This record gives sequence, structure tokens and C-alpha cells, in this order.
Amino acid sequence: MDFHLPEELQLLRNTVRRLAREKIAPRAAEIDQTATYPEDIYQAFKQTGLLGLCYPEQYGGAGLGTLGLCLAVEEVAKYCCASGLILLLTRLSTAAIAYGGSEAQKQEYIRGTCAGSRRGCFCLTEPAAGSDAAGIQTRAERSGDHYILNGSKCFISGASVADFFLVAAKTDPAAGHRGMSVFVVDKGTPGLSTGKIEKKMGVKGVPVSEVVLEDCRVPAQNLVGRENEGFKLVMLTLNSVRPIVAARGLGLAQGALQHAVDYARERQAFGKPIADFQGLRWMMADMAMEIEAARWLVYHAASIVDEGRVGKEVAPYFSMAKAYASEVAVRTTHNALQLLGGYGYMQDYPLERYYRDARQLMIVEGTSQVHREIISRAIVEGTLHWL
Repeated sequence: MDFHLPEELQLLRNTVRRLAREKIAPRAAEIDQTATYPEDIYQAFKQTGLLGLCYPEQYGGAGLGTLGLCLAVEEVAKYCCASGLILLLTRLSTAAIAYGGSEAQKQEYIRGTCAGSRRGCFCLTEPAAGSDAAGIQTRAERSGDHYILNGSKCFISGASVADFFLVAAKTDPAAGHRGMSVFVVDKGTPGLSTGKIEKKMGVKGVPVSEVVLEDCRVPAQNLVGRENEGFKLVMLTLNSVRPIVAARGLGLAQGALQHAVDYARERQAFGKPIADFQGLRWMMADMAMEIEAARWLVYHAASIVDEGRVGKEVAPYFSMAKAYASEVAVRTTHNALQLLGGYGYMQDYPLERYYRDARQLMIVEGTSQVHREIISRAIVEGTLHWL
């Protein structure tokens, strides 16, 4: 096992690190305060070639895989978790097409995403179906050379700025999860609309809204993969994206710790910097240990995806990375804020934003409880094989 990043990934990390410091860090507080989508940040990603990191050159990507995307998200999330989500959405909205789409779909939607001419969103969650993905109620009925979609989705990240929507729907409701299909629905399709933008606790720079489908006619050629085989594509999407979600937590935790350390070096109490007090130094040591452990879980999980393994047999490793890194983000922001005392609670300092942003990560792409169930089931059934 090689623990050293190859030269091209080191170069990528350094490039994104510089971009994050120069372009994203100065904007992070304003993005949160105004709760507006940072188009300038998206354009910076586009100009730097970061929108297609995980896809091969044949689709206009950089060919740096999931690990490359994780490294970029990590660097960005050190300053702005919402901007990290913008990068994550380039994979979340296209993964089903990558795994099961036609060549025409890949050329249009993956290539468009890599080029920055297409923005997508992933429409799975419904008011009564979150962790229970198989419980979705959105219907798709065949009508000649079209499908008619009816239903509603909620909490869809980036829907209001999306050019296309990856929609999971039931084509055979009686078959449970074996009756699910996935469709690409283009913006402007009659019957497709987005609802109000939700007011969120954190990650305010990426809008979250309802997506409504009312007798929405979608060409049959927009079916991704085969009819009634969409659940597999949904699971492959979630599995392959979980390391990237974890990378958001990893970067956020590093950013929070660094701010706390910088503060502790300067803040004086009882005649010396508070960084000289053992109790606070040990808090920082605990945070650093957890961050480093999370880093290798994330990199390992990303490497598994890049090896082409995204099935059920390796799903516990994606769950370990996602659950642990997101919880490390929450614990680190909690302790970093505590280290600043009253200042940490004030909006003039970034840690209260980090704290709010981190809390989202334990919910999205599978709650921590769902991931513990995935891991524990594999342990009990004897299907967890140490890699």
C-alpha cells in the first residue's frame, strides 16, 4: 500500500489550495450571510478545470478519479463547506449516468458537466422517503415513446440552479425496490418545477428546494439504464459519492482546528498564550488525531471507488469514511468553538459557521445511524472482509 500521493494529485492539491485561499476564503462569510449561490466560485472552478476531476478525458474530464475530487473538496471545505458541495454535485448528479447511461447521455450530460455548460442535481429524497430510498412514491408510467412522471422531491441540493435533474421514480410500484428507474429530466420540460428555497441552518450557499413533477413527459431515451433497474444505480451513486461527502467533513474539521490553533497562539490569559495550557493543547491533540484517522478512511474509500469497486461488498468502508469524517467534523467544530470561548459563539468569527455547516454532514447521503447499520450488518453476517 502506497501512502504517498502521486505527483499529479500533489499538483492538484496545491492548485486547489491556492485557489481556496485566494478566491474562496475571502468570500466564505458573505456566502453564508447572504445565502446566495456563489456563481463566481462556480466560474472559478470552471476556469481551473475542476468540474470534471473524476471523469476521464474522453468526456472532457481530468482523469484524476474520486481521490482527486476528494482532495479538491477537502481543500475547498477548509474555508467554505458550501463551495465544497458545488464540486461534489458534479459527481452526485452524473454518477448514475456514468454507471448505467448510454454513450449519448454520457457525451451530453457528463461532458457538459465537465465543461461547465451543464449543472445537475440528484432527485431521490421525498417527504416520506429519506433513508428508506426504496420507499419513494414518485411514479413513471410508459406512454408510447415517453414516460409520464408524477411526484415530488424535497431537500434537493442545487435544484434551483440546475440544468438537468436525475430523478428516481417507480415504474413498477408493486415490485418495491426492484421497480425503481432513473430518468434524466431537462430543465424547461413541461410539468417540471422547483418549489421554495428552504431556509437552512448551514451550508447556505447551495440552495435546497422541492422538485415537483406534474404529468411531466420525458422521452423514453432519457431512461438511464434499464427500466426497473434504477435502485442499483441509486446505490452505486450513493456508494461512490460517500467518500466525497466525507472529504467535506475532513476539510471542514481541518479548517476549524487551524483557526482555533491560530487563535490560541495569540490569545493571552494569565500572562501567557492559551496555547501553553496543557488542557487546551491536549484538546488540539485529540482533534488532530481524529482528523488524521478520518483522512485515511476517506482516502482509502476513494481509492476503492477508483479501483472500480462500488458494490455491496465494500459498502461498509464507504459508510465508515462518511460516518466517521462527518462526526469528526462535528466534534472538531464543537471543541474548536469551545477553545475560543465567547468569541467562538460570535458571528464575527468563522467557527459558529463551521459548527452549523458541520451538522448537515451527519444527515446527508445517509445518516450516521444508517451507516452504523450497514457496518454492523456486515460484521454480524460475516461479510466484512478487512482490506
